[in-house]
Amino acid sequence: MFSLQHLNSVAEILQDVSQSLILPRFQNLDDGAVRAKSSIHDLVTDVDEAAERAITPALNKLFPQAVVVGEESTAADPSLLDRIGGAELAFVLDPIDGTKNFASGLPLFGVMVAAIERGEVVGAIIHDPVMNDFACALRGEGAWVEHRDGRRVDLRVAAPVPINDMNGLVSWAFLPEPERSRATANLPRFAMTSSYRCAAHEYRLIAAGHCDFAVYAKLMPWDHAPGWLLHREAGGYSARFDGSDYLPTHHSGGLICAPDEASWHAIRDALFHDGR
Repeated sequence: MFSLQHLNSVAEILQDVSQSLILPRFQNLDDGAVRAKSSIHDLVTDVDEAAERAITPALNKLFPQAVVVGEESTAADPSLLDRIGGAELAFVLDPIDGTKNFASGLPLFGVMVAAIERGEVVGAIIHDPVMNDFACALRGEGAWVEHRDGRRVDLRVAAPVPINDMNGLVSWAFLPEPERSRATANLPRFAMTSSYRCAAHEYRLIAAGHCDFAVYAKLMPWDHAPGWLLHREAGGYSARFDGSDYLPTHHSGGLICAPDEASWHAIRDALFHDGR
């Protein structure tokens, strides 16, 4: 069973790689170190790839029987995604979430790992290399932030408020039509909406109650499994657009993370209301 001791060991790996490899290259990328993958909006850097190459064997050494599925290795071999659901223990890894920010010299990026046992997300770490702290969650044991000075602060989602008072994080770019046009037209129903181009920091914000909700369309497991558990263990309610439960094997169907179930329904209705 994945334990707090295991979680702390994974956190040490992420911290070591962040301090030795990621931060020295932040705002210090060589020419040609940034490349497009699927599009000009989907970037990878030499540092993403090097960080994944460093973290993966470290996880394999600690957990020899585990499957490690990283974003960059999956870009080369998409069949790796098929190994997550049936594994006794799997880790999904985003070596740098918010690559566009990292490549732009903006300090809003993170390193994310989720532990998955037999298809169930049981542990999560979202590491902020710049602040050198961790947002962590264990299934059934809560969510918290561990600061660099050793302080541990429990996370709790925001209290429910009316739609017109909600501050949300909405990633609408991957929504298909007509949902995309409908959702963007309805954003003024909320008090404020934005996107940080970084799920790591967005999930930390909603889990800490600094934003009310988040909406995502594309559900790659390294982007959402860690944050989904963090939000859930902080007391939040989430479901896909059709109301079904999120699983790390889901790659589509959208996701709304809200303070509670009533807020989830209100957000979905307000966002996708067709005005008729």
